[in-house]
Amino acid sequence: MTILTFSLLVWLGSFSAGLVGSLTGLGGGVVIVPLLTSVFGVDIRYAVGASLVSVIATSLGSASTYIKQGFANLRLGMFLEVATTIGAMIGALLAAFVSVKFLTIILAVVLIYSAYLSQRPKAENQEIAEPDPIAEYLQLNGTYPTPNGVIPYQINALPAGFSIMLIAGVLSGLLGIGSGAFKVLAMDQAMRLPFKVSTTTSNFMIGVTAAASAGVYLSRGYIDPGLSMPVMLGVLPGAFLGARILIGAKTQTLRIIFSLVLVVMAIKMVYNSLIGGL
Repeated sequence: MTILTFSLLVWLGSFSAGLVGSLTGLGGGVVIVPLLTSVFGVDIRYAVGASLVSVIATSLGSASTYIKQGFANLRLGMFLEVATTIGAMIGALLAAFVSVKFLTIILAVVLIYSAYLSQRPKAENQEIAEPDPIAEYLQLNGTYPTPNGVIPYQINALPAGFSIMLIAGVLSGLLGIGSGAFKVLAMDQAMRLPFKVSTTTSNFMIGVTAAASAGVYLSRGYIDPGLSMPVMLGVLPGAFLGARILIGAKTQTLRIIFSLVLVVMAIKMVYNSLIGGL
């Protein structure tokens, strides 16, 4: 395979990753890492380095559109990012004492159950509920556009959502995975935010987290420009396209895509753990 052919194939795969990551709020790394390691035989460390670049590109490419359109809740994203950062530090410290294989299987079960939860019937717009006093005090409630005009939403169970974000950070530190799935589920299921607000805010958050991690990989020489460049150039247009599709997409369609990606993630994690893949 020539370098040009390799770069073009990586670009096509990265474009798809950016599209899926933008639509679901999971980040392109969900697709990039298995694609580079399983299909192209790239070393896992360089694949993760390129994945971090792709996640930053996905976040930048889609978040700008989401912010302009009024979907992403920046105040909420920065607040919850505190929990995931603390959790990631705890997870890194626990990594030497926990059986990662056992934890991976448990996590896969959780992901499959989460895919089921995300498919349960739920109204497009949030039902009126008792507002969270902490969210009101911090002015985290917001609005988002719909075909029927701008609709306000209230954040519920902020402490529960913050706790799930903490757990997501711990799992990310333990297993070296992105926690976009749990970020979306925390906001969608626990905090009862509109699904489009959950995915767009998650897209913004994962970019902040990936930027910090990318510095570590860059200092260790695991970000190869020859690999990261086609990845980034593919992810960016995919993320922009995904952002445009999401604005007019039906929520149920997004939930189906989200669930399918969660199931694939679960299968991949079990395969890697039991068969000794990545």
